[in-house]
Amino acid sequence: MNYSRSVAWVKLTWVAMALICFARPSIAAPPDGDQEKIVAAVRAMFVALTNDDLAGFRAVTSPGFHAFDGGSRMTGDELMAFAQNAHAAGNIYVWQVTEPEVHIDGRTAWMTYINRGSLQDAAGIKHLRWLESAVLRKEHGSWRIHFLHSTRARE
Repeated sequence: MNYSRSVAWVKLTWVAMALICFARPSIAAPPDGDQEKIVAAVRAMFVALTNDDLAGFRAVTSPGFHAFDGGSRMTGDELMAFAQNAHAAGNIYVWQVTEPEVHIDGRTAWMTYINRGSLQDAAGIKHLRWLESAVLRKEHGSWRIHFLHSTRARE
């Protein structure tokens, strides 16, 4: 092999190695409708909390679900009990998922959104906003929420 061919092979080898080392693996696009299904799962969780519907809540959350809300870590049952106690005290919450941003990586997804809502209690109605995020996993064809984080936003 002559010198110019050797140099060409070395250059070609370096290019191939760079492509192997630095190229990102291709990730298949998520199935159509998955983003909407993820948003729908989070909205269904709030419908279940609004209606004290434990079965509906469990239908869209995982058995190991937990939330960071109100400065506390809560299991799914504890979050539902919190909502039920608030309702029993006469409080009415309205939650609305707005401005969702969904990111999917295989069977795992995370979503950020602004929860625009209100609290009606003995003092009247107070409009509120929360900055929230959720982590979901696709299990047996359905998106289930594993984690929810909620922080009150400044008005």
